Amino acid sequence: MQRDDEDKLSAAIEAGDLPHHDTDALRDNAFSRAIDRIVGLVGEAFSWLWLVLLAVIIGNVILRYVFSQGMIELEELQWYLYAAAWLVGLSYTFISDGHVRVDVVHDRLSLRSRMVLEFLGLTLLFLPFVCFVLYYTFPFVELSWQTNETSTSANGLPARWLIKGCLLFSFVLLALVGLARLLRVVATLRYGPMPPAKEA
Repeated sequence: MQRDDEDKLSAAIEAGDLPHHDTDALRDNAFSRAIDRIVGLVGEAFSWLWLVLLAVIIGNVILRYVFSQGMIELEELQWYLYAAAWLVGLSYTFISDGHVRVDVVHDRLSLRSRMVLEFLGLTLLFLPFVCFVLYYTFPFVELSWQTNETSTSANGLPARWLIKGCLLFSFVLLALVGLARLLRVVATLRYGPMPPAKEA
C-alpha cells in the first residue's frame, strides 16, 4: 500500500500535477500544523515591515535630496526594519517552501531517498546550526538587554537590544519549523507519503 501511494505520487509529480518540492507528500501532524499557523501569522505580520521600510527610505531620500537634511534616526530605522523583516522572514519562507533548492540531483531520486536526504540535512546540518546560533545569541542579547544598549550615534535610536532580540526570536522560530519539518519527514518515512488529493 505504501509503495502504491509513492508510485501514484511520483506519477502525479511527473505529470505536472504537483510541484517538484515534497511539501504535498509529507505526512502531517498536529504539532507541525500548529507551528505552521503560528509562524504564518507572525510572518504575515512582519511582512508589513517591508512597506514601512519603503516609506522610511522614500522619506529619507526626500529629506536628504529635496530639503538637504539627513536624519540619523531614519537611517538607523531603515536597518532596524530590514533586519527584523529579513530575520523573521526566514522561518516564514521555510514553511512556505520558498527557499532556494538545488534540484538537479533531488528530482532524480525516489521520494524515500529524498526523505532520507531531508532527514540527514535537518538532523546533521540545519538543526545543529540553529542550536549553535541560539547558544551564542542568547548571551549576546542578554548583555544588550542588561546594559540597555543604545545607538553609538548621538542622535541614534535607543533600544538596540530590541533589534538584537530579533535575531534570537527568528532562530527560535527556525528551530520550531525545523522540528516540525523533521516530524513530518519521520512520519513520511515511517508511514509513507500522503496520497494525492482526490478531485471533487
